[in-house]
Amino acid sequence: MAIASDYDVVVIGGGPAGSTTSTILAQAGLQVGLFEREKFPRFHIGESLIPETYWVLKRLNMLDKMQKSHFVKKYSVQFINANGKLSAPFYFWDNKPHECSQTWQVVRSEFDHMLLNNAREHGVDAHEGVHVVEVLFDGDRATGIAIKQDGQRREIRAKVVVDASGQAALLMNRMKLRLWDPVLNKGAIWTYWEGAYRDTGRDEGATMVIQTPGKEGWFWNIPLHDNIVSLGVVAPFDYLFKGRKGNHEQTYQEEVENTPAVKERIKDAKRVTGYFATRDYSYRSTQCAGNGWVLVGDAFGFLDPLYSSGVLLALKSGELAADAIVDGLKKGDTTGAQLGRWGDNFNEGVDRMRRLVCEYYDGFSFGNFVRNYPELRNTVTDLLIGDLFAGTVDKVWKPMESLYPPEKKRLMTWREGMRAEDASHKANELVLPDGRRP
Repeated sequence: MAIASDYDVVVIGGGPAGSTTSTILAQAGLQVGLFEREKFPRFHIGESLIPETYWVLKRLNMLDKMQKSHFVKKYSVQFINANGKLSAPFYFWDNKPHECSQTWQVVRSEFDHMLLNNAREHGVDAHEGVHVVEVLFDGDRATGIAIKQDGQRREIRAKVVVDASGQAALLMNRMKLRLWDPVLNKGAIWTYWEGAYRDTGRDEGATMVIQTPGKEGWFWNIPLHDNIVSLGVVAPFDYLFKGRKGNHEQTYQEEVENTPAVKERIKDAKRVTGYFATRDYSYRSTQCAGNGWVLVGDAFGFLDPLYSSGVLLALKSGELAADAIVDGLKKGDTTGAQLGRWGDNFNEGVDRMRRLVCEYYDGFSFGNFVRNYPELRNTVTDLLIGDLFAGTVDKVWKPMESLYPPEKKRLMTWREGMRAEDASHKANELVLPDGRRP
């Protein structure tokens, strides 16, 4: 397909945030050009969806595709503490008996490709294998992009530029907007197993969060289709990567050996990939938009893999940004105030999930909380579902604080984080092994 010289909107990146933004814009009748550097399908981590993704997927006309897919159905999340004790499952349906309470465990190479093709079906002019080398500006206003394709540079004009470039974070890095989270400084090592233990019935597709015995970190256990399980360990960066003898494989195997609940689940399984690793992934931009430009998905920020909020936040930011763009173009207003009008509410939602993440890392026990406040079990489940943006879950915080030990310190906000220029030692890193990748 030929690339036009101008569009109403150009979107940089074809992942969930970029596909969502571009699809909604095209549904509104706008001419949208999407430019993705890689050729899909391509590997990506972040395989577990949470129920609130349902509403954006419905708006994208993706539900029928998801329901017909071979993705594993997910009905719950369950926790195993450092002593190996299982919590009661948090069943989404029991809390909200609606179709939205069944979600999926997805292979991202397939899921992201479905979303991108769905964008094309809605009229998005989507191009893969095209490198966006820079965003063009006239003063402080974005006016388009420069691309490189087959060795040739070309400029494309647009009324609005959407940066959905993922952790490459094209505009965030150019404009020095990144804040590293002051609390969340984690890393992860993971691989994929065939034939690992699975629960049965409606527990078969559950995400398991398994705390390590020393409470230094936790494992995710995500059952995928074709009898594959994604199994990864998350812990503070210094613990996982510094002062260790050996490589990622040795570190991973040491953590498995020390965590009986994990070891038991893979005792009859076969590892089918090498070892993946990532670090320093918790950050946010100080602003989500400016004159003629918007940030969505990981190009705006990433929280943490705990509770599987990544895809929801990508979809939600894409939806909110698209609505602001559509309204702004109708009014002839593409200022940062208009294009970023959704930012405060979105940040509040991310902060709710961030607090639950930080509470877990600081010793919060779901089981203990529910024993003390059984009437709030459903509200905690609302948080795990991803019901983050209306404030109805805020009634859990004061009861949670009532269980704090006296010496507990105040949780620093993300805005107290370190700017990228003051943190040369920090950088997103992703290590991909040779060979098979889901």
